[in-house]
Amino acid sequence: MKLGVHTPPLYDRSFEEALSFLSDRGVDAVEPGVGGYPGDTHLDRETYLDAPEAQADLRRLLDDHEMEISALASHDNPLHPDDERADRARTALSEAIRLADQLDVSAVTCFSGLPAGGPNDEVPNWVTAPWPEEHADALDYQWNLATDVWADLAAHAADHGVDVAIEMHPNMLVHEPHGLLRLREATNDRVGANLDPSHFYWQGISITDAIRLLGERDAIHHVHAKDTRIYDAEARTRGVLDGRPYADPADRSWAFRTVGYGHGARHWKDVVSTLRMVGYDGAVSIEHEDALASPTEGLEAAIEFLRPIVFEETPGDAYWA
Repeated sequence: MKLGVHTPPLYDRSFEEALSFLSDRGVDAVEPGVGGYPGDTHLDRETYLDAPEAQADLRRLLDDHEMEISALASHDNPLHPDDERADRARTALSEAIRLADQLDVSAVTCFSGLPAGGPNDEVPNWVTAPWPEEHADALDYQWNLATDVWADLAAHAADHGVDVAIEMHPNMLVHEPHGLLRLREATNDRVGANLDPSHFYWQGISITDAIRLLGERDAIHHVHAKDTRIYDAEARTRGVLDGRPYADPADRSWAFRTVGYGHGARHWKDVVSTLRMVGYDGAVSIEHEDALASPTEGLEAAIEFLRPIVFEETPGDAYWA
């Protein structure tokens, strides 16, 4: 496995400076944004797409720091009811797939997107219950739309030999493993998971069971390392569907935390071990979104925590058997 970092927390420095910072701390891989919500501060898509000389310079820069790109990130809403916004998201994702192919990067991380609840609605609608009946009808509408859009995106990914790794995120149509498998079955095997445990903890999803479910179907294309802490005193009276700002963790039922501050080493050792059991040997990419820790300190803490946990070598034969 490779220890990686999703680089937006280091947007206050150049890509070269970020690579130097991470390489000095034992990181093996980076996941830079090339559009959408992660932005493109470190890897401007237009600069590198169809630009062999710029791509050669990028490869030299990565080699100088003994670093590789685990995935390109383009998180946005390709199913948005506003046609202009949807087109922009689909174009960014399609171009990210082309760029990944040209850079020999195996995956692009993204969201499934979220449609409106019907053809005349103006805003995305996250349906969390099937009743009253119009909610079930809305969900059917959303899945029909998503299947059509993603059939084209999946075919494009297959044409370029690139995996599309969907982060199962609340407020997106695909927010849990069975939804991911439904979309994968409706499209092709290039559609898979960017498995981010942080979004599963507060939904009550068992991380290791999710890894087994997806991994046994060869549906894990990339992995994020991000933690979440449930604050029981708030959750007992408010539940976990918490719409209060992420920047106010003291008032929330749950909050994103630096890896190790939500769950301890034993849990993360189980996560890494289960990934190995199902054959995943790619990057474990740290995503730092902890409002209680600065970007630098939070990343350093996560790297120090995970470095002795992530397996680097292949296990070899069971010589004792």
